[in-house]
Amino acid sequence: MRHWVAAVLACLLCVTGSRAAESPTEVDVALVLAVDVSLSMTADEQFVQRSGYVEAFRSAVVHQAVRQGLLGRIAVTYVEWAGVGNQRVVVPWTLIAGREDALAFADLLSQSPPRRSTWTSIASAIDFSVGLFANNGLEPLRRVIDVSGDGPNNQGRPVTRARDDAVAQGIVINGLPLMIREPSGPWDIKDLDLYYRDCVIGGSGSFMVPVRERAQFADAIRTKIVREVAGHAEPPRVQRIQTGPRANCLVGDRPNPEWD
Repeated sequence: MRHWVAAVLACLLCVTGSRAAESPTEVDVALVLAVDVSLSMTADEQFVQRSGYVEAFRSAVVHQAVRQGLLGRIAVTYVEWAGVGNQRVVVPWTLIAGREDALAFADLLSQSPPRRSTWTSIASAIDFSVGLFANNGLEPLRRVIDVSGDGPNNQGRPVTRARDDAVAQGIVINGLPLMIREPSGPWDIKDLDLYYRDCVIGGSGSFMVPVRERAQFADAIRTKIVREVAGHAEPPRVQRIQTGPRANCLVGDRPNPEWD
C-alpha cells in the first residue's frame, strides 16, 4: 500500500511538473494593435476606426491570411493609448487559428466602446506594447507593433528612442497615419506620413498605410493586417514614400532635460 501511494504521488508530481514546464505556444506572429484615442481623434473618427478593425477580423481575406501562415495561427491584442501612463488593453492576447477565433476576437472588440483621453505619446504606446511581449506564453516567429494615430508624439520621451529600443529587440513597428482632416490644432502636422516614415516605423520589412479619406479606413486596416499576418511581399495598396524631406521627429515634443 505504501508503495502504491508513493507511486501515485510520483505520478502526480510528474504531471504537475510537465504542466509547469509546458512550452509556450508557437505562432506565426504576435501582433499588438496600438490605437490612438487622444482628444485629437473625434468620436466619429474613433467609431470608424474601431469598426475598421472589427470588420477586418470578420473578413474572409484575413481568415485566409492566417491559414496560409507557416503555423496557421497568430496571437493578437488590442490596446488603446493616449498620453504617458495612459494605455489600456481592450482585448488581451487572443490566439487566432481560424475563422471562429477571428470572429470571437471581433465580437469582443465590438463590445467595448472607444474612450478618449489627453495627449499623444507614441513613445509610451511603443514602450507599453513592447512590455506585452514578455511572459505572455507565446513563442512568435515575428513580433509586430501596429501603431495608428493622427498626430505626432507630444508627450514623454522622443519617439525615435522608443522605436530604436523596440527594433533593437527584433520587434517590427508598422504604422497607420490618419490624415483625413486638415491640420487645425497646435499638435497637428501636415505631412504625418513623412513623420511616421522617418520617426515611428522601423525594423525589417516595416511599412505604413496612410489614410487620407474616411472611405479608406476599413480597406487600409484590412490591407495592413493581411500584410502583417502574412509577412510576405507588400500588396500594391501599401504605400511607401521614397522621396521628400526628412521629418522633424521632435516637431510635437516639448523640451525636457531628461532627454539629453
